[in-house]
Amino acid sequence: MRSFKFYCISLKKNILPILFLLFTICLLIFSNSNLIATKSGISLWANSVVPSLFPFLVATELLSYTNIVNFIGQKLDRFMKPIFHVPGISAYPFVLGMISGYPVGAKTVCQIYKEGLCTKKEAEIMLAYTNNSGPLFIVGTVGISMFGSTTIGLILLFTHILASISVGIILGKFIKNDNVALQNRIIKNKRKTITFSSLGEVLGNSILSSIKTVLMIGGFVVIFSVIISILKNSGLLNFISSIFGNSEFISGIITGLLELTNGLNNISNIHVKAISVNILISAFLLGFAGLSIMLQILSVVSKEKLSIKPYIIGKILQAILATLYTFVILQLPFFNFNL
Repeated sequence: MRSFKFYCISLKKNILPILFLLFTICLLIFSNSNLIATKSGISLWANSVVPSLFPFLVATELLSYTNIVNFIGQKLDRFMKPIFHVPGISAYPFVLGMISGYPVGAKTVCQIYKEGLCTKKEAEIMLAYTNNSGPLFIVGTVGISMFGSTTIGLILLFTHILASISVGIILGKFIKNDNVALQNRIIKNKRKTITFSSLGEVLGNSILSSIKTVLMIGGFVVIFSVIISILKNSGLLNFISSIFGNSEFISGIITGLLELTNGLNNISNIHVKAISVNILISAFLLGFAGLSIMLQILSVVSKEKLSIKPYIIGKILQAILATLYTFVILQLPFFNFNL
Protein backbone atom coordinates (compact mmCIF):
# COMPACT_ATOMS: atom_id res chain seq x y z
CA MET A 1 0.00 0.00 0.00
CA ARG A 2 2.81 2.35 0.90
CA SER A 3 4.70 1.50 -2.30
CA PHE A 4 1.57 2.16 -4.37
CA LYS A 5 1.11 5.55 -2.69
CA PHE A 6 4.77 6.37 -3.33
CA TYR A 7 4.31 5.36 -6.98
CA CYS A 8 1.31 7.68 -7.36
CA ILE A 9 3.20 10.60 -5.80
CA SER A 10 6.22 9.95 -8.02
CA LEU A 11 4.00 9.76 -11.12
CA LYS A 12 2.28 13.03 -10.19
CA LYS A 13 5.64 14.78 -9.84
CA ASN A 14 6.92 13.48 -13.16
CA ILE A 15 3.75 13.60 -15.25
CA LEU A 16 4.73 16.78 -17.11
CA PRO A 17 8.27 15.61 -18.01
CA ILE A 18 6.76 12.31 -19.22
CA LEU A 19 4.18 14.11 -21.35
CA PHE A 20 6.81 16.44 -22.81
CA LEU A 21 9.01 13.43 -23.63
CA LEU A 22 6.13 11.63 -25.33
CA PHE A 23 5.31 14.79 -27.29
CA THR A 24 8.91 15.03 -28.52
CA ILE A 25 8.89 11.36 -29.56
CA CYS A 26 5.59 11.82 -31.40
CA LEU A 27 7.03 14.82 -33.24
CA LEU A 28 9.63 12.46 -34.71
CA ILE A 29 7.28 9.54 -35.38
CA PHE A 30 4.60 11.64 -37.11
CA SER A 31 6.96 14.20 -38.62
CA ASN A 32 5.27 14.30 -42.04
CA SER A 33 1.75 14.94 -40.76
CA ASN A 34 3.09 17.30 -38.09
CA LEU A 35 4.73 19.39 -40.80
CA ILE A 36 1.38 19.78 -42.54
CA ALA A 37 -0.33 20.62 -39.22
CA THR A 38 2.33 23.22 -38.45
CA LYS A 39 1.85 24.90 -41.82
CA SER A 40 -1.91 24.82 -41.31
CA GLY A 41 -1.58 26.38 -37.86
CA ILE A 42 0.70 29.13 -39.14
CA SER A 43 -1.71 29.82 -42.02
CA LEU A 44 -4.65 30.00 -39.61
CA TRP A 45 -2.74 32.39 -37.35
CA ALA A 46 -1.47 34.62 -40.17
CA ASN A 47 -4.75 34.81 -42.10
CA SER A 48 -7.26 34.96 -39.23
CA VAL A 49 -5.69 35.84 -35.89
CA VAL A 50 -3.22 38.57 -36.86
CA PRO A 51 -5.55 40.67 -39.10
CA SER A 52 -8.46 40.54 -36.65
CA LEU A 53 -6.57 40.83 -33.35
CA PHE A 54 -3.36 42.84 -33.83
CA PRO A 55 -4.99 46.25 -34.55
CA PHE A 56 -7.22 45.86 -31.47
CA LEU A 57 -4.23 44.98 -29.30
CA VAL A 58 -2.42 48.12 -30.40
CA ALA A 59 -5.56 50.23 -29.82
CA THR A 60 -5.96 48.73 -26.34
CA GLU A 61 -2.36 49.54 -25.47
CA LEU A 62 -2.78 53.13 -26.70
CA LEU A 63 -5.97 53.57 -24.66
CA SER A 64 -4.09 52.49 -21.55
CA TYR A 65 -2.08 55.75 -21.82
CA THR A 66 -5.24 57.88 -21.68
CA ASN A 67 -7.78 58.70 -18.98
CA ILE A 68 -10.55 56.74 -20.71
CA VAL A 69 -10.47 54.02 -18.03
CA ASN A 70 -11.04 56.53 -15.24
CA PHE A 71 -13.82 58.19 -17.24
CA ILE A 72 -15.61 54.88 -17.85
CA GLY A 73 -15.19 53.91 -14.21
CA GLN A 74 -16.80 57.10 -12.97
CA LYS A 75 -19.71 57.04 -15.43
CA LEU A 76 -20.61 53.35 -15.21
CA ASP A 77 -19.94 52.57 -11.54
CA ARG A 78 -23.55 53.18 -10.52
CA PHE A 79 -24.72 50.65 -13.14
CA MET A 80 -22.04 47.97 -12.83
CA LYS A 81 -21.98 47.79 -9.02
CA PRO A 82 -25.63 46.74 -8.50
CA ILE A 83 -25.61 44.25 -11.39
CA PHE A 84 -22.11 42.72 -11.42
CA HIS A 85 -20.83 43.83 -7.98
CA VAL A 86 -17.65 45.17 -9.61
CA PRO A 87 -16.49 48.75 -10.32
CA GLY A 88 -17.64 50.53 -13.47
CA ILE A 89 -14.28 50.06 -15.15
CA SER A 90 -15.17 46.37 -15.62
CA ALA A 91 -17.19 47.57 -18.62
CA TYR A 92 -13.89 48.54 -20.26
CA PRO A 93 -12.33 45.03 -20.45
CA PHE A 94 -15.76 43.50 -21.15
CA VAL A 95 -16.39 45.65 -24.24
CA LEU A 96 -12.80 45.37 -25.50
CA GLY A 97 -12.77 41.63 -24.87
CA MET A 98 -16.06 41.18 -26.70
CA ILE A 99 -15.02 43.27 -29.70
CA SER A 100 -11.45 42.02 -29.99
CA GLY A 101 -11.66 38.42 -28.79
CA TYR A 102 -9.20 36.42 -26.69
CA PRO A 103 -7.01 37.32 -24.80
CA VAL A 104 -7.65 41.10 -24.88
CA GLY A 105 -10.12 40.91 -22.00
CA ALA A 106 -7.60 39.17 -19.73
CA LYS A 107 -4.84 41.56 -20.66
CA THR A 108 -7.05 44.58 -19.93
CA VAL A 109 -8.19 43.15 -16.58
CA CYS A 110 -4.55 42.67 -15.61
CA GLN A 111 -3.82 46.27 -16.55
CA ILE A 112 -6.53 47.78 -14.36
CA TYR A 113 -5.68 45.41 -11.49
CA LYS A 114 -2.01 46.32 -11.70
CA GLU A 115 -2.93 50.01 -11.56
CA GLY A 116 -5.03 49.50 -8.42
CA LEU A 117 -8.41 50.15 -10.03
CA CYS A 118 -9.93 46.89 -8.78
CA THR A 119 -9.28 44.33 -6.06
CA LYS A 120 -7.77 40.89 -6.67
CA LYS A 121 -11.12 39.17 -6.14
CA GLU A 122 -12.85 41.57 -8.54
CA ALA A 123 -10.16 40.98 -11.17
CA GLU A 124 -10.48 37.20 -10.89
CA ILE A 125 -14.26 37.36 -11.27
CA MET A 126 -13.93 39.79 -14.21
CA LEU A 127 -11.70 37.25 -15.96
CA ALA A 128 -14.65 34.85 -16.01
CA TYR A 129 -16.86 37.00 -18.24
CA THR A 130 -14.65 39.59 -19.97
CA ASN A 131 -12.86 37.02 -22.16
CA ASN A 132 -14.98 36.04 -25.14
CA SER A 133 -14.83 35.24 -28.83
CA GLY A 134 -15.09 38.35 -30.99
CA PRO A 135 -17.99 39.06 -33.38
CA LEU A 136 -15.66 38.88 -36.38
CA PHE A 137 -14.77 35.30 -35.47
CA ILE A 138 -18.28 34.14 -34.49
CA VAL A 139 -20.21 35.76 -37.35
CA GLY A 140 -17.51 35.83 -40.02
CA THR A 141 -15.50 32.67 -39.45
CA VAL A 142 -18.03 30.37 -37.74
CA GLY A 143 -21.32 31.64 -39.18
CA ILE A 144 -20.41 32.59 -42.75
CA SER A 145 -17.26 30.57 -43.51
CA MET A 146 -18.10 27.35 -41.63
CA PHE A 147 -21.90 27.15 -41.62
CA GLY A 148 -22.51 29.35 -44.66
CA SER A 149 -25.13 31.36 -42.75
CA THR A 150 -24.98 34.86 -41.31
CA THR A 151 -28.12 34.12 -39.27
CA ILE A 152 -26.46 31.20 -37.48
CA GLY A 153 -23.46 33.39 -36.74
CA LEU A 154 -25.69 36.13 -35.27
CA ILE A 155 -27.58 33.61 -33.12
CA LEU A 156 -24.31 32.20 -31.76
CA LEU A 157 -23.02 35.73 -31.10
CA PHE A 158 -26.20 36.76 -29.28
CA THR A 159 -26.28 33.68 -27.03
CA HIS A 160 -22.53 33.96 -26.44
CA ILE A 161 -22.88 37.53 -25.17
CA LEU A 162 -26.04 36.77 -23.19
CA ALA A 163 -24.35 33.79 -21.49
CA SER A 164 -21.30 35.92 -20.70
CA ILE A 165 -23.45 38.60 -19.04
CA SER A 166 -25.30 35.90 -17.11
CA VAL A 167 -21.99 34.52 -15.81
CA GLY A 168 -20.96 38.00 -14.67
CA ILE A 169 -24.21 38.46 -12.75
CA ILE A 170 -24.03 35.01 -11.13
CA LEU A 171 -20.37 35.10 -10.10
CA GLY A 172 -20.67 38.73 -9.02
CA LYS A 173 -22.83 37.53 -6.11
CA PHE A 174 -19.70 36.00 -4.56
CA ILE A 175 -17.87 39.35 -4.33
CA LYS A 176 -18.10 41.09 -1.00
CA ASN A 177 -18.70 44.84 -1.07
CA ASP A 178 -15.41 46.70 -1.16
CA ASN A 179 -15.10 49.62 1.20
CA VAL A 180 -12.60 51.37 -1.05
CA ALA A 181 -14.43 54.03 -3.05
CA LEU A 182 -13.80 54.20 -6.77
CA GLN A 183 -12.74 57.82 -6.47
CA ASN A 184 -9.98 56.83 -4.04
CA ARG A 185 -8.81 54.17 -6.46
CA ILE A 186 -8.62 56.70 -9.26
CA ILE A 187 -6.69 59.17 -7.10
CA LYS A 188 -4.26 56.42 -6.11
CA ASN A 189 -3.77 55.44 -9.72
CA LYS A 190 -0.88 57.33 -11.32
CA ARG A 191 -1.39 56.97 -15.05
CA LYS A 192 1.22 58.13 -17.53
CA THR A 193 -0.81 60.21 -19.98
CA ILE A 194 0.15 60.34 -23.64
CA THR A 195 1.20 63.65 -25.24
CA PHE A 196 2.19 64.59 -28.78
CA SER A 197 5.84 64.67 -27.74
CA SER A 198 5.66 61.09 -26.43
CA LEU A 199 3.40 59.74 -29.19
CA GLY A 200 6.24 58.03 -31.07
CA GLU A 201 7.55 56.28 -27.96
CA VAL A 202 4.08 55.23 -26.81
CA LEU A 203 3.11 53.91 -30.26
CA GLY A 204 6.37 51.97 -30.49
CA ASN A 205 5.86 50.41 -27.06
CA SER A 206 2.26 49.55 -27.90
CA ILE A 207 3.27 47.85 -31.14
CA LEU A 208 6.06 45.86 -29.48
CA SER A 209 3.76 44.72 -26.68
CA SER A 210 1.05 43.73 -29.18
CA ILE A 211 3.54 41.82 -31.35
CA LYS A 212 4.64 39.85 -28.30
CA THR A 213 1.04 38.91 -27.50
CA VAL A 214 0.23 37.97 -31.11
CA LEU A 215 3.34 35.80 -31.36
CA MET A 216 2.39 34.06 -28.13
CA ILE A 217 -1.08 33.32 -29.50
CA GLY A 218 0.46 32.06 -32.75
CA GLY A 219 2.63 29.65 -30.80
CA PHE A 220 -0.40 28.21 -29.02
CA VAL A 221 -2.32 27.82 -32.31
CA VAL A 222 0.57 25.97 -33.97
CA ILE A 223 1.34 23.71 -31.00
CA PHE A 224 -2.28 22.66 -30.54
CA SER A 225 -2.66 22.07 -34.27
CA VAL A 226 0.26 19.64 -34.00
CA ILE A 227 -1.16 18.01 -30.85
CA ILE A 228 -4.50 17.39 -32.57
CA SER A 229 -2.66 15.98 -35.59
CA ILE A 230 -0.73 13.57 -33.34
CA LEU A 231 -3.93 12.45 -31.60
CA LYS A 232 -5.57 11.76 -34.97
CA ASN A 233 -2.65 9.94 -36.59
CA SER A 234 -1.85 7.88 -33.50
CA GLY A 235 -5.45 6.65 -33.35
CA LEU A 236 -5.83 7.99 -29.82
CA LEU A 237 -8.59 10.41 -30.82
CA ASN A 238 -10.61 7.60 -32.43
CA PHE A 239 -10.03 5.42 -29.36
CA ILE A 240 -11.35 8.09 -27.00
CA SER A 241 -14.28 8.74 -29.33
CA SER A 242 -15.14 5.02 -29.39
CA ILE A 243 -15.49 5.04 -25.60
CA PHE A 244 -18.32 7.58 -25.91
CA GLY A 245 -19.98 6.10 -28.97
CA ASN A 246 -17.47 6.64 -31.79
CA SER A 247 -19.43 9.40 -33.53
CA GLU A 248 -18.12 12.31 -35.56
CA PHE A 249 -19.65 14.65 -33.02
CA ILE A 250 -17.63 13.14 -30.15
CA SER A 251 -14.42 13.54 -32.15
CA GLY A 252 -15.32 17.15 -32.97
CA ILE A 253 -16.16 17.96 -29.35
CA ILE A 254 -12.87 16.50 -28.09
CA THR A 255 -10.99 18.49 -30.73
CA GLY A 256 -12.90 21.64 -29.78
CA LEU A 257 -12.17 21.17 -26.09
CA LEU A 258 -8.49 21.19 -27.02
CA GLU A 259 -8.49 23.89 -29.71
CA LEU A 260 -11.61 25.90 -30.52
CA THR A 261 -11.22 26.70 -34.23
CA ASN A 262 -10.36 23.17 -35.34
CA GLY A 263 -13.22 21.74 -33.27
CA LEU A 264 -15.79 24.17 -34.68
CA ASN A 265 -14.61 23.45 -38.20
CA ASN A 266 -15.04 19.70 -37.63
CA ILE A 267 -18.52 20.14 -36.14
CA SER A 268 -19.72 22.40 -38.96
CA ASN A 269 -18.60 19.85 -41.57
CA ILE A 270 -20.71 17.02 -40.14
CA HIS A 271 -23.69 16.57 -42.47
CA VAL A 272 -26.89 15.61 -40.66
CA LYS A 273 -30.56 16.46 -41.16
CA ALA A 274 -30.85 18.03 -37.70
CA ILE A 275 -28.26 20.78 -38.16
CA SER A 276 -29.49 22.32 -34.90
CA VAL A 277 -27.31 19.72 -33.15
CA ASN A 278 -24.25 21.18 -34.88
CA ILE A 279 -25.29 24.67 -33.83
CA LEU A 280 -25.86 23.67 -30.19
CA ILE A 281 -22.47 21.97 -29.94
CA SER A 282 -20.84 25.04 -31.52
CA ALA A 283 -22.52 27.26 -28.92
CA PHE A 284 -21.13 25.02 -26.17
CA LEU A 285 -17.59 25.05 -27.60
CA LEU A 286 -17.64 28.84 -28.10
CA GLY A 287 -18.69 29.27 -24.49
CA PHE A 288 -16.00 26.95 -23.12
CA ALA A 289 -13.29 28.23 -25.53
CA GLY A 290 -10.94 25.24 -25.18
CA LEU A 291 -7.69 24.32 -23.46
CA SER A 292 -5.52 26.30 -25.89
CA ILE A 293 -7.24 29.61 -25.05
CA MET A 294 -7.32 28.69 -21.36
CA LEU A 295 -3.53 28.37 -21.37
CA GLN A 296 -3.26 31.68 -23.26
CA ILE A 297 -5.27 33.36 -20.50
CA LEU A 298 -3.13 31.66 -17.86
CA SER A 299 0.05 32.94 -19.49
CA VAL A 300 -1.34 36.49 -19.26
CA VAL A 301 -2.74 36.44 -15.70
CA SER A 302 0.03 34.41 -14.05
CA LYS A 303 2.30 37.48 -14.05
CA GLU A 304 -0.14 39.22 -11.71
CA LYS A 305 -0.62 36.05 -9.60
CA LEU A 306 -4.37 35.98 -10.31
CA SER A 307 -6.21 32.68 -9.84
CA ILE A 308 -7.61 31.16 -13.02
CA LYS A 309 -10.16 29.01 -11.14
CA PRO A 310 -13.01 31.58 -11.45
CA TYR A 311 -12.23 31.79 -15.18
CA ILE A 312 -12.56 28.00 -15.58
CA ILE A 313 -15.81 27.93 -13.58
CA GLY A 314 -17.11 30.86 -15.63
CA LYS A 315 -16.32 29.22 -18.97
CA ILE A 316 -18.01 25.95 -17.98
CA LEU A 317 -21.06 27.91 -16.85
CA GLN A 318 -21.02 30.05 -20.00
CA ALA A 319 -20.85 26.94 -22.20
CA ILE A 320 -23.90 25.45 -20.49
CA LEU A 321 -25.90 28.70 -20.58
CA ALA A 322 -24.99 29.46 -24.21
CA THR A 323 -26.19 25.99 -25.21
CA LEU A 324 -29.42 26.49 -23.27
CA TYR A 325 -30.10 29.94 -24.74
CA THR A 326 -29.34 28.68 -28.26
CA PHE A 327 -31.70 25.72 -27.78
CA VAL A 328 -34.52 28.08 -26.77
CA ILE A 329 -33.97 30.31 -29.83
CA LEU A 330 -33.86 27.33 -32.19
CA GLN A 331 -37.34 26.30 -31.02
CA LEU A 332 -38.76 29.41 -32.70
CA PRO A 333 -40.39 28.50 -36.07
CA PHE A 334 -38.45 31.06 -38.13
CA PHE A 335 -35.10 29.73 -36.81
CA ASN A 336 -35.63 26.15 -37.94
CA PHE A 337 -32.43 25.19 -39.79
CA ASN A 338 -33.11 21.44 -39.96
CA LEU A 339 -33.38 19.94 -43.43
